[in-house]
Amino acid sequence: MNNIYKHGQNRKQQLLFPPSIDEYISEDNQARAIDDYVEILDMVSLGFTNASLCSSDGQPAYHPKLLLKIYIYSYLNKIRSSRKIETEIKRNIELMWLCSGLTPGYKTIANFRKDNASALKKVFREFVLLCRELNLIEGKLIAVDGAFLRANASKNRLIMKKSIKKEMERNNHQIEAYLSSLDFADKEDKKTRSIKYSADNFEKMKKTKVKLDKDLSFLEEMGLSQYNRTDPDAKNMTKPAHNLMAYNVQIAVDDKFKFIAVTDISLEGNDLKEIHTISKKIQEVVKNDDVAITADKGYAGNEEIKKCIDDKINIIIPLSKAGQTQGCKGKYKREAFVYNKQSDCYICPNRQKLTNSTRTINRNGKIYFTYKISSKICKTCPLRDKCLSKTPSKELIRWEHQDIIEEFSKKMNTDEARAIIKKRGSIAEHPFGTTKQTLG
Repeated sequence: MNNIYKHGQNRKQQLLFPPSIDEYISEDNQARAIDDYVEILDMVSLGFTNASLCSSDGQPAYHPKLLLKIYIYSYLNKIRSSRKIETEIKRNIELMWLCSGLTPGYKTIANFRKDNASALKKVFREFVLLCRELNLIEGKLIAVDGAFLRANASKNRLIMKKSIKKEMERNNHQIEAYLSSLDFADKEDKKTRSIKYSADNFEKMKKTKVKLDKDLSFLEEMGLSQYNRTDPDAKNMTKPAHNLMAYNVQIAVDDKFKFIAVTDISLEGNDLKEIHTISKKIQEVVKNDDVAITADKGYAGNEEIKKCIDDKINIIIPLSKAGQTQGCKGKYKREAFVYNKQSDCYICPNRQKLTNSTRTINRNGKIYFTYKISSKICKTCPLRDKCLSKTPSKELIRWEHQDIIEEFSKKMNTDEARAIIKKRGSIAEHPFGTTKQTLG
């Protein structure tokens, strides 16, 4: 029966011609690709530090190329902890080959990642440029998308200006209530146990007030609306299905082989201010000013669209339809009022004019013109119930650069633009799924 099973070598048998470690690594192994790629990089121009040259034990430094090989290999194989990487170097045959038998410790690995964040970004850029030279990134159609990636920080360590002000208001009311109770007790000459008990609470209230004042002063000095003590870069981000400490990660994906061409990190809780910045980076990387850049309607900020049009960036983004809430209530939507450019007025569904009142409104630095109609006309209008709720007459506002958005809207309604918008999801969304699966 023993002859039907394969037998391995005797572990204690000495071999006359032992195989080299190179023979254990196949020609198509990813370790070889990593080794070849890192060897062609100019570590000086990329800005890698060599801090380990000053190690306290006086040993020679580990070459930054070696540590970069370890970093890339570990990321591709889902090994994130520097201690686990140190363990793998001593038992993983691929890492043994990649390191040529050297065994850097976990502190060296961790410090390399910490001290070379900027240089590691440049390595990604260099790899993208290499892919472009090899025609793996075409640069004709790029799709942009964003996702919240959870930060390693608790919401319990978060301070927010809005929450602090509410808490301060509540705390002040409690203090005022306590002082009022003392006045009442003095008048009635009844200092009961409850008042003595409240005195303990009053001390807590005063300590809370001092802490809130300190936190608010800190946020105002820093010019921040929120701050997390564990991770200052992380923000509290909210979507219908999310409420977490996170980063808003942006990616731009090339259509040809779905390679990520550009990445960026935003600290905003939405994407309304992102398309212009990432579009400029896309043009810089793909070296094509005519590249078509598409994104979902979450990127359709009017100011961002204007910036892109001014810079002649070809963006394709569906616009959100205004007046949806009003329409759901049985009232006319915004698009039911047609703008007449020649007369600079809006025509309502009853064919009446809303004229420019010359009054302007400034909202967060954006200038709006107001368009009104006489309340006498609205009062006798047969369509009044479908148009007004409580106001005596209809009033609309119009952004000073709305003409640009209306022209852009016409472009988005073409068959070509609709086809690209429909294709966007299949280009940009699955890389996030792959990344999240890789990161666990």
